[in-house]
Amino acid sequence: MSDSHHLTFSSLSSILVLLLTFIFILIKRKQAKPRLNLPPGKMGWPFLGETIGYLKPYSATTIGEFMEQHIARYGKIYKSKLFGEPAIVSADAGLNRFILQNEGKLFECSYPRSIGGILGKWSMLVLVGDMHRDMRVISLNFLSHARLRTHLLKEVEKHTLLVLNSWKENSTFSAQDEAKKFTFNLMAKHIMSLDPGDMETEQLKKEYVTFMKGVVSAPLNFPGTAYWKALKSRSTILKFIEGKMEERVKRIQEGNENLEEDDLLNWVLKHSNLSTEQILDLILSLLFAGHETSSVAIALAIYFLPSCPQAIQQLREEHREIARAKKQAGEVELTWDDYKRMEFTHCVVNETLRLGNVVRFLHRKAVKDVRYKGYDIPCGWKVLPVIAAVHLDPSLFDQPQHFNPWRWQNNGNNRGGSCQSKSNASSNFLPFGGGPRLCAGSELAKLEMAVFIHYLILNYHWEFTHTDQPFAYPFVDFPKGLPITVQTHSLI
Repeated sequence: MSDSHHLTFSSLSSILVLLLTFIFILIKRKQAKPRLNLPPGKMGWPFLGETIGYLKPYSATTIGEFMEQHIARYGKIYKSKLFGEPAIVSADAGLNRFILQNEGKLFECSYPRSIGGILGKWSMLVLVGDMHRDMRVISLNFLSHARLRTHLLKEVEKHTLLVLNSWKENSTFSAQDEAKKFTFNLMAKHIMSLDPGDMETEQLKKEYVTFMKGVVSAPLNFPGTAYWKALKSRSTILKFIEGKMEERVKRIQEGNENLEEDDLLNWVLKHSNLSTEQILDLILSLLFAGHETSSVAIALAIYFLPSCPQAIQQLREEHREIARAKKQAGEVELTWDDYKRMEFTHCVVNETLRLGNVVRFLHRKAVKDVRYKGYDIPCGWKVLPVIAAVHLDPSLFDQPQHFNPWRWQNNGNNRGGSCQSKSNASSNFLPFGGGPRLCAGSELAKLEMAVFIHYLILNYHWEFTHTDQPFAYPFVDFPKGLPITVQTHSLI
C-alpha cells in the first residue's frame, strides 16, 4: 500500500471515529434530557407560522373562527408559531392568571419589535423590569385615587359635556369619533394642558390619527405605507412635546417654580430624573393608552345598551335619582359620592369590558422553563394569554355572548336576567391585565365611562342609522364608525 493510500485510509478512519463519537454524544444528551411535553398544536408555515389566521378579523363579541377551531381541536392551551416565534397560546383562566402573577419571575412582556419601534423603546408597553416599575410609579402617582377625586373627576365631567353639548336634535354622526374626541381632548389637557379646539390641539390630533393607523398596521417601513407615515407623525408629535418641555424647563430655570399647569408633563419635570427621551416616550405611550382603549370602551357601551332596554331603563332610574338629589341640594358638579352611587352603571361598565374585550390578548415570553398542568413551556418561547377567550368562556360566564349587566350584582337582584352564577367571576375578569403590569389608568377609564354614561342617559336617546358592529383586527374597531342619530330629552 502506497503512503498516499495509507493517509487516505487513516483520514477516513479518523472521520469515522469522530462521526461515531458525535452520534454517541447526541444520543447520550437526548437520553439525559427529558423529552418536553409541549401542548398539542401545529407550527404552520415557515417563519409566518399561523399568524395570518390568528390575526384575521372577526366579530369582537366572539373569539373568532381561528381560536374556536384550535380550542376544539387541541384544548385551551396549545402551541403554534406566531409573530415569527414558537408560541404557547392560552385560553385557560388559570394559566392566564399564573402568567400575569409571575411577571418578572417566570414571564416578561414581549411585544413585537415593530411596536417598540413606533411607540419608542422607553414606552411603558414594551419596558420590562425596574425601568417599567419606575415609569409605572410615575403614572400611578399622577393617576392616584386622591387626584381622581380632587381633580380628574372635574376634568372628565367638563370634557364629557363639551362633546355631548355639541350634539344637536336629530343629528347623525359617528359615535366612535365622538368618543375619540372626548378621550383625546381629556388626555391632551391633563398630560400637557392643551385646550380642546385650539389650533395646536387640532394639529396634534391630526398627527395622532396618522400615528395610530401605523401602530395597528403591518410594520412595512417604506414610503407610502401606514407604518412609514406613522413614524413621520411620531417624529412630529415628539418635536411638539419637546417644544412644550423646553418652555416649561425655561420657566423653571427663570425661578417660576409654581407653574400654573397641573399636568403630567409638569409633574414629571418636577418629580423625576427621567431623560428627555424617556419623558417623550412616556407621554406618547400614555396618550396612546389613555385615548385609544377608553374611547373604544365608550363606543362599545353605546353599541351594547340598545340591545338591552331594561338596562337603559335601570340606568335612567339610577341617574335621574342622582341628578334630582343634586338639584335639591343646589349642587351642579358631580362629586365622588355621586360616582360611588352609580352602582348599576359600574355593572354596565364591567359587562361592556367583558363582552367587548378592548384588549384581546397580551404578549409575554417565558424567561425560564415552566411546567403547568403537565405541559412544558420552554424558556424563550412566546406566551399569549388570551383574555377574551376567558371572558367569553361558557364554563365561567353564563350565556357569555349575552349582554347582562346584572351578572355583576352581588345582591341577588334578578331584574333583567340571572346574576352571575359561576364562582370566582371576578378572578376571571381581567380587562386591564393583572399582576405588576395592571393598567395604571384602569380607574380613570372606568370613571370616564361612568360619567359619559351619566350625561348620555340623562340627555339623549339614540338609534343606529346603519348596521355596524365591533370587529377585532385584533384591535377593536367599528368599520363604519358606529353612526347614530340622537334625540334630546331631559330626565330631571
